[in-house]
Amino acid sequence: MFFHKTSAFAALVGISLAAIPPVVRSATIDVTVGGPNGTVAYSPEYVNASIGDVVRFTFEQKNHTVTQSSFASPCSPLASGFDSGFVPVADNVTSDFITAELTIENTDPVWVYCRQTGHCEQGMVFAVNPGSDAKFAAFKAAALGLNSTSTASASVVTVTATVTVSGGESITTTYGSYPGSSAPTSATTTDHRIIVGDNGTLTYSPANITAQIGDTLTFEFHQKNHTATQSSFANPCTPLSASSPGTSSFDSGFMPVSTNATTFPTVTIQINDTKPFWAYCRQSTPVSHCESGMVFSVNAVESSNSSFEAFQAKAIALNTTSASGSASLSSPSATSTSNSAVSIHEFYGAGIVIAVVSAMIGALP
Repeated sequence: MFFHKTSAFAALVGISLAAIPPVVRSATIDVTVGGPNGTVAYSPEYVNASIGDVVRFTFEQKNHTVTQSSFASPCSPLASGFDSGFVPVADNVTSDFITAELTIENTDPVWVYCRQTGHCEQGMVFAVNPGSDAKFAAFKAAALGLNSTSTASASVVTVTATVTVSGGESITTTYGSYPGSSAPTSATTTDHRIIVGDNGTLTYSPANITAQIGDTLTFEFHQKNHTATQSSFANPCTPLSASSPGTSSFDSGFMPVSTNATTFPTVTIQINDTKPFWAYCRQSTPVSHCESGMVFSVNAVESSNSSFEAFQAKAIALNTTSASGSASLSSPSATSTSNSAVSIHEFYGAGIVIAVVSAMIGALP
């Protein structure tokens, strides 16, 4: 809800300023919006505030907004959320900046972005009471991941290289090289072991690795019932086979493992190119594992907007149970103020070959 300081505007929108109950202001927290030299940021990027505190936004140079969004959709306005509107400030203005005040009414998270074109996708987001550094980082990463210039849409380059495989044999191979990803190496190939659901957690460990052509990934499934399912950066919690019909993809299938199991099922796949590989667990009982952050990547370009952190943030953002806080924003004002042996042998495209699945697994009770 907006609360403006002029009676004319109040009459226009049907708000009676006299009806607004007084709020005890415990503290005023200052936040700078934009700034000289084309700054595209809120400073600080997030704050912690108590009920009754006021967050005062000072709009500096350029043309920005303070617009409420949600954790699930960081760069889209929240229905019935607050919005300062655009506040243009000339480059030569150095004082008496326009301000707007946000009164905190509860301690739920409040998510904010600038709706100037491209600013949110560049990371211009803000939060009140995000809960933790990691939660804000996920929010920001999800915004960055929306950047249409992300290398996720870059073309794969065909490369011919000589690599050394297990046993010391040198082979010449032609493969797709993804811009910014790891380069081929002549080192002996490596098997990367990924523990799925280690110690009852909803994780892959490690969750993000760099692998070379010829390397293998061995997923070792621990207790509960998980999968390793290929997805895409754009749709982290949807099988690639569903989001891109006709595309060959990898899915381990569900791997139920009993609580007292001492041997664990494994799935081994081989890396055939350096294109980023995205995966998730498609278990949804009792909660979505993917939307809880159980995702995995190979050769994610960490220097781009398609980093592992952005991928994980996009997955977590699909969880619609995240709350949005309640607050009132004043108008900008121009004042200075079962047991079985499993064996699967099948060829998959998209840069991977499934090699072996073999283990004795106990039925879940």
